[in-house]
Amino acid sequence: MPFNTAASEARSEILGVLRSWAGVVVDARRSGTARDTVPVLADFLYRHVDWLAAHAAAADVCEEFTGLVRRTRRVIDPEPLSRVAIGACVETACSGELTAMVRPQQAHRPAEIVCSADLAHQWLDHDWLQLSRRLAQEETRWLSAADIARLWGIAPGSVYRHASERSWRRQSRQGRTFYHDGDVRETLDRLDRRA
Repeated sequence: MPFNTAASEARSEILGVLRSWAGVVVDARRSGTARDTVPVLADFLYRHVDWLAAHAAAADVCEEFTGLVRRTRRVIDPEPLSRVAIGACVETACSGELTAMVRPQQAHRPAEIVCSADLAHQWLDHDWLQLSRRLAQEETRWLSAADIARLWGIAPGSVYRHASERSWRRQSRQGRTFYHDGDVRETLDRLDRRA
C-alpha cells in the first residue's frame, strides 16, 4: 500500500495540537496523562473541557481545533466541494456565516450546511429549507430541479411533474429554470408528512 504523506502529516499535526493544549492543562492543573497518544490526549482534554472553556485562551483553543478539523477533513475527503453561501448563522449570538457544501461527484453523500464560526452548527440535506425559516431576513430562495431532487431524495422527473401539477412559481436564469422554495416546501413537506 502506498504511503499517504498527507494523512501522516495530518496525524502529526493532530498529535502536536493535542500535546500543546494538554501541556497547558498539565502545567496549570498539576495533572498528567498516562500515555502520549491521540486517544489518551483527546480523552484527557475532554475531561478538562470545562476548564479550557473558561480559560483566557478558550477562543484560541476553538480556533485551532476548528482549523485542524477542516484541514483533516480535506485529507480524508479531498474532493472539491461546491459551496453556496446561505447567510448569517441562525443560532443565538453566533457571528458565523452558513455555507452549503455539496459533493457533485458523490450524489450518495448528503449536502451539509456548516457555520464558519462553530462546527456544532451544522445541518444535513433538506434541513436547510427548514433552517431558512429561521433566518432573520426572509428572502425568496430559488432552487433548481437538481437541487430539489437531491435534497428530497426524489427523481428529477418527479420534480418536473410536481412543478407542473402544482403550478410552482419559476424563474429562468441563463437557460436554467429555478423554482420558488415556498412552493417546493408546501408540496414536498406535505408529501413527507403523509409518508
